Amino acid sequence: MKRPLALIIEDDDELNEIFGYALRTALYDTEHLRDGVQATKRLRELVPHLIVLDLHLPQRSGMDLLTDIKADPRFRETVVLIVSADPRMADLLRDQVDLVLIKPVSLKHLSDLALRFHARLSQQQI
Repeated sequence: MKRPLALIIEDDDELNEIFGYALRTALYDTEHLRDGVQATKRLRELVPHLIVLDLHLPQRSGMDLLTDIKADPRFRETVVLIVSADPRMADLLRDQVDLVLIKPVSLKHLSDLALRFHARLSQQQI
């Protein structure tokens, strides 16, 4: 079975690496994007199984990206995780996503969550 794709949209290089490591440990292929415009273009080309989305991105906000993702039926089955240092804003979006994580996020926590989503995805494909 092909490994599911996780798209990490995060402008902090260190967090990008940490999230990528955690998701690869959970058997995802990963792709990293560092700004909202880059992410908008890439999301026109692919449908990832999982999106890790920061809300405060350069050039285009994560909130705008989330609006696009929710409006596009191609992403109906995509798991969306918001990872943000802004608990108020993240809380406002809680009902629109699968999970909200407030930074700092531990490597183990994200890896465990990703494994659960991966197991759910594997069950759906059986």
